[in-house]
Amino acid sequence: MKILHLLSTIDPRAGGPTEGVRQSGVNMAALGHDVEVVTLDDPAAPWLAAFPLTVHALGPSKGNYGLTPNLVPWLKQNAMRFDAVIINGLWQYHSYGAWKALHAMQVPYYVFPHGMLDPWFKRTYPLKHLKKALYWPWAEYRVLRDAKRVLFTAEEERVLARQSFRLYKANEEVVAFGTYPPPAASAPVRDAFLAAYPELKEKRLLLFLGRIHEKKGCDLLIKAFAQIRDIDPAAHLVMAGPDGGDWTPTLQKLAAELGIANRITWTGMLLGDMKWGAFQASDAFVLPSHQENFGIAVAEALGCGLPALISDKVNIWREVEADGAGFVATDTVEGTVSSLTRWLELDLSRAAAMREQAKDTFHRRFTVDAMSKDLLRVLQTGAREDAGPLQKRVQTA
Repeated sequence: MKILHLLSTIDPRAGGPTEGVRQSGVNMAALGHDVEVVTLDDPAAPWLAAFPLTVHALGPSKGNYGLTPNLVPWLKQNAMRFDAVIINGLWQYHSYGAWKALHAMQVPYYVFPHGMLDPWFKRTYPLKHLKKALYWPWAEYRVLRDAKRVLFTAEEERVLARQSFRLYKANEEVVAFGTYPPPAASAPVRDAFLAAYPELKEKRLLLFLGRIHEKKGCDLLIKAFAQIRDIDPAAHLVMAGPDGGDWTPTLQKLAAELGIANRITWTGMLLGDMKWGAFQASDAFVLPSHQENFGIAVAEALGCGLPALISDKVNIWREVEADGAGFVATDTVEGTVSSLTRWLELDLSRAAAMREQAKDTFHRRFTVDAMSKDLLRVLQTGAREDAGPLQKRVQTA
């Protein structure tokens, strides 16, 4: 098949959607499918050259919305080359622009909301939600309504998506999501990470890896860690990830006020071997998010054998809890204290068993191969449903 992904950006700091497209695209290309990407990035953006797929950067775009006059004409001229177009994410011009170009064409398009319809945003940012509610009937409602399928990466996400707006119509389907297996454990990779942060040697590391953002529960994690610090004096919190909102100084001040500044290391964004070194050096992975659609970092942690201490707002929490691959609690200080305490007080044999279960959960549920297989099933089913030349082209591919 010939597949086109649309994203607002492929900047790696954007998180899950970008990484998901990168990994699934590479995997599908290896299976013999043609995959290209359209983004609203400036063609001069430094991260374009390293992206492993064919990229059409149609920016520079204007403002946070990403308005660019190039998108609709490009799609009208090129979309017929593809068997399927996949819109990744909402609330920026790439989704509405794709609808403008495609809804009257004979090219099926699909939408991954990537958690952007979660009602947490409605509750947390009521003024922003009011603006979205005014925009919704004229744009994103139509994007979803006319999509061949609206794709959710967990049943939890699908159910929550219905709760944000009264006007809602979508042909929903839950599909697998996942990531590549992590590299094999490597002492040099682990040691290089510890050499970069020598204060972490001989510590029992609790790793947070993700954007430093309010929705990730970073503040409640710091408050919870302050309450459990005496359970194990070797316990040390690693806060790894980019901070686009300059929240880190506030969090560091909070840590100082709670007397734990010397037990937290802030690494910024980790890439490549440094990221895998952090996973391999750590004892457990912690993500007490208030809202998390899938959490590629959670899957990566499980693949590295790290039990996941997550909130019940991470949409794969049911799978983690059912498998015994970690501990799940509410997205509160008390809930996070509970998960941290349970892990730090776990006996050695049960902790070792949970590490093995974490790996098993990853390989059974969250691999990129499973994601590609399930997505291809959806795209090929959608293609067979369409009559005319497109159907014939797909069925003979």
